[in-house]
Amino acid sequence: MDTKRDKNRSPTADSPEPWDLVIRPRSGWFETHLADLWRYRDLVAMLVRRDFVSEFKQTILGPAWFVIQPLLTTIVFTVIFGNLANLGTDRLPKVLFYLSGNVVWMYFSGVLTAAANTFVGNAHLFGKIYFPRLAVPISIAISMLLKFGLQVLFFLSFRVYYALAGAEIRFSPALWLFPALVAIMAAQALGLGILFSALTTKYRDLRFLLEFGVRLAMYSTPVIFPLSGITGGRLRLVLLANPMTPIIEAFRLGFLGRGTLHWGWLAYSAGFALVALFLGIVVFNRVERTFMDSV
Repeated sequence: MDTKRDKNRSPTADSPEPWDLVIRPRSGWFETHLADLWRYRDLVAMLVRRDFVSEFKQTILGPAWFVIQPLLTTIVFTVIFGNLANLGTDRLPKVLFYLSGNVVWMYFSGVLTAAANTFVGNAHLFGKIYFPRLAVPISIAISMLLKFGLQVLFFLSFRVYYALAGAEIRFSPALWLFPALVAIMAAQALGLGILFSALTTKYRDLRFLLEFGVRLAMYSTPVIFPLSGITGGRLRLVLLANPMTPIIEAFRLGFLGRGTLHWGWLAYSAGFALVALFLGIVVFNRVERTFMDSV
């Protein structure tokens, strides 16, 4: 919806009070009007608080699930891939290796799957009141960023333990890239998420395809094995084609001193994020006009 402010006109000839908001349907593909998000920043903040607080409301362990989830997944990966399959971990402690990959991937997959449910999951709200619909997926990305921050702190506690135990780990200059890595990862997840949310208004079964695809895509990233262990062949090309691969590798390099940082791969990941975000916003705003007829 398009909004314009005008304090010099009135809605009817009989009403002396000026109006300041006009709601009109968007007519063009590129009428995104992102400035509306700034005007509704208080709403975004409220949605962030709602998403963060309500996720584990009325649960026994509450916010502890923020760290229990990556810990349980790490234990499973350590037993299956580290011990039984005996996959290499680039000379890193197995727990640190798998935990670092899980923390990063959980943020990406969480934002992607949650944002993909924007239209279907909020149809009851969208049909009653006007506000920028992009506020919902953006609030999801921000609230999950808070969760990601707690998980990173949890990961750092394990890192401190292993460092004191004498493990060969170190911080590297790539650590300064951490804010950029988070921004690229968030843009990728948000762009793909809102793109899928627009498509699922007409094709509901895409949600199941997305959930399966996200789980499958994890195995095409260095979450369970390092990129350095794949020296060539099609598998390496598949890994490099995944835009999350440079993010995970650079994250490990920065915090643990083991990983691969290639500026060309990182530029590819950033370019993919920008394209995904642009296409997602354009399609999202286009579908916004008529989604209530489909949902």
